[in-house]
Amino acid sequence: MGHRTILHVDMDAFFAAVEQHDHPELRGRPVVVGAPADQRGVVAAASYEARRYGIHSAMPAREAGRRCPHAVFLPPRMARYAQVSRRIFALCERFTPLVEPLSLDEAFLDVTGARRLYGTGPEIAAQLRAVIRRETGLTASVGVAPNKFLAKLASDLHKPDGLTVVPTAPAAVRDFLAPLPVDKLWGVGRVTREKLERAGLRTIGDVQQADGRRLAALLGRPVAAALQRLSRGEDDRALELDGEDLTISREHTFLEDCREAETLACVLSDLADDVGRRLRAAGKYAGLIRLKLRWKNYQTITRQQPLDPPACDDVRLRAAAHRLLAAEQLGAPVRLIGCGVGKLTRRPAGQLALFDANAGAPQRVEALSRAVDRIRRQFGTAAIRRADATPPAGCRKRQSAPHPRPPAG
Repeated sequence: MGHRTILHVDMDAFFAAVEQHDHPELRGRPVVVGAPADQRGVVAAASYEARRYGIHSAMPAREAGRRCPHAVFLPPRMARYAQVSRRIFALCERFTPLVEPLSLDEAFLDVTGARRLYGTGPEIAAQLRAVIRRETGLTASVGVAPNKFLAKLASDLHKPDGLTVVPTAPAAVRDFLAPLPVDKLWGVGRVTREKLERAGLRTIGDVQQADGRRLAALLGRPVAAALQRLSRGEDDRALELDGEDLTISREHTFLEDCREAETLACVLSDLADDVGRRLRAAGKYAGLIRLKLRWKNYQTITRQQPLDPPACDDVRLRAAAHRLLAAEQLGAPVRLIGCGVGKLTRRPAGQLALFDANAGAPQRVEALSRAVDRIRRQFGTAAIRRADATPPAGCRKRQSAPHPRPPAG
């Protein structure tokens, strides 16, 4: 059968596209999903009409409003986006069961075994794009390649509504990559790009030709070796089908910078509890917890620690989040605080005995959290609350749904 055939499917301006689909009067107009233009917060997604004004995700909403005063600003509807996302992934599974979701709006597909049924990689990609458009009214850009790195890179080259096919022969792959800017390589962010450019390495072709010892002196041996492999299009990773690389997270953006440690702790508890509820609903356990803090100047830090054993209960998630917060020197007011989990796995729930003295502490607190979930489902979220659960005025919640990393496209 030869080389693998990997697709990367990336929905175009997903959140904004769903809004334009659901509200036909918005089609052709600049649409921004996120915080209102007159409030603090950020852009979650922008339609292509809005992007012509330089608006992009993670931009401050007020800046987006200044750039395009006539844009339509809409609050995120995560439940609706998750519903459409599930439909799209179901369409992907018509072609192959080997689907690795990366976020609500993108996924890898291994269609190597589907080629006998549905044709070549490009033919499968064309069929998938057509069925997504027909059944959801949305467009997707797809990259077709022999590995994940190349497929993801390709899907971004001709957006929106693009189909990009990467060659399979090693020499042709190198030629395909050579003229692209160096920041198309995974792991090359602003700092690494600036280091490379100062050294005269501006394209992927430059990295291909660079002396390995010189690159190692510049970036360190492991990073240099990884970048040179990617510069040649080498990536042997298999699809992650057990969900271990997926994340669930919640964030709060404060309308006014928050200085009070008690308020921060209260909000963080709420975030951790909500992450735990969503973990349990998804039947997942988290092996890692993350804290995110953003200051007034938009400087952002993340801190993380492993969870062993993996957890889904409110008690351990909350305690771990608070340990991360307590370890930080909060010398400046906080603009945004977030809590997330990663390294998600499934494991048999087993028999959880809440009142069994022989049951371990993790099982008991998990059973307690699930009991709280049942009470809230039956009697409402206000039926049972933590003693410190007093959300401060002026707080606005933003959430990311299961699978998620920041939306792309």
